[in-house]
Amino acid sequence: MPDVRSMDNQGRRMDVRDRLIVALYAQLKAERETRETLEWAIRNGAVSQAVLEAIAADPVPVVTSEDIASLEKIIALDERRKSKRN
Repeated sequence: MPDVRSMDNQGRRMDVRDRLIVALYAQLKAERETRETLEWAIRNGAVSQAVLEAIAADPVPVVTSEDIASLEKIIALDERRKSKRN
């Protein structure tokens, strides 16, 4: 099946696109769990104003440097495929 991304010979490593999807899924899941916990704490009066301000002022990085490297590899692969077609 040409649309299915393959694993390496030992079947242990995913290709960069699949790794990126898994990493982004894990990040999204962690952010949702954090938000749910924070909502619970706010509803139950367990968070002070100072803590809320600290949370709001401390942004969570959206992607890691490994994610960026994976994206760069994907872009390079796509560019090579495009140039081979033309």
